[in-house]
Amino acid sequence: MSVIVKNELSHLKRIRKILEDQHGTLLTSDLAKFGIPRTYLAILEQHGEITRVSRGVYQATNSLEDELFSFQATYSSSIYSHETALYLHELTDRASLRYSVSVPVGYHTISLNQSRHKIFYVKRSLFDLGVVTLKSPHGNLIRVTNLERTIC
Repeated sequence: MSVIVKNELSHLKRIRKILEDQHGTLLTSDLAKFGIPRTYLAILEQHGEITRVSRGVYQATNSLEDELFSFQATYSSSIYSHETALYLHELTDRASLRYSVSVPVGYHTISLNQSRHKIFYVKRSLFDLGVVTLKSPHGNLIRVTNLERTIC
């Protein structure tokens, strides 16, 4: 019995460490990387430590949601571009109310098409051209078009 409790505690500690490292955001894919059963998500939800933001994305209740990171975690093929990229490259001080994201041609999900964001479809052969990783305002890594591609 004590072995199970020790194992449970180590899983919970590892999840809390992931939450700390990702500034309060937890992805179900993070659990898979470390071999942690998803039942621990329910345990943390019941104790009020996390809340479900969207499919596969959870947020610590004591932190602010990193919307840019959460959106990109939900739509893994998306890259921030246009006005949103200008803001992330600090070329404008005005954050847009709607994200501008580029996705490859053929990447269609109903929820993405119904979102309030601007969606740009790019040929698959050009999609990964000029993509960099930047930190979101909350400190998480997100994919954004580089400065040259953003300006052009």
